[in-house]
Amino acid sequence: MSATERPTLEVGRIIKAHGLKGQVVVDFWTDRRERREPGTHLTTAKGTLTLRSATAHQDRFLVWFEEITTREQADAWRGTILSAPKLDVDDDVIWIDELFGASVRDAEGVVRGVVIDVEANPASDLLVLDTGALIPLTFVTSVQANTVIEVDVPDGLFE
Repeated sequence: MSATERPTLEVGRIIKAHGLKGQVVVDFWTDRRERREPGTHLTTAKGTLTLRSATAHQDRFLVWFEEITTREQADAWRGTILSAPKLDVDDDVIWIDELFGASVRDAEGVVRGVVIDVEANPASDLLVLDTGALIPLTFVTSVQANTVIEVDVPDGLFE
């Protein structure tokens, strides 16, 4: 499967313009360095952007894109979501986007709810179910993308 055929993931968002020559502040939601390398193509609803450079700045990045050369253009891109194809085709990797809408089933086969969000947590990210239950990702035993997630949780978690 080529990179253009792979499903895409949202990898960041243009926050605002920076300076007068088209540089923008980007909040990247990925730790993959490949997303910030010169020549990288990121897709948006407005078209494709080609990354020229990205420099860490506080907890975000100052980014130059080939297609954005003025402050006015940079302002027009504010709020734009950046997407890119998945880099790994690895069955052992759980992609966050594959969890949304999946039913969660415990070891006894009882459906405990549907995933509506994934919440960041220092110990382990949490599946947020439509029932209000929170399940640490460490308890996930298998994932069938967007359909069923099986979990093995300690007694009392759902009480």
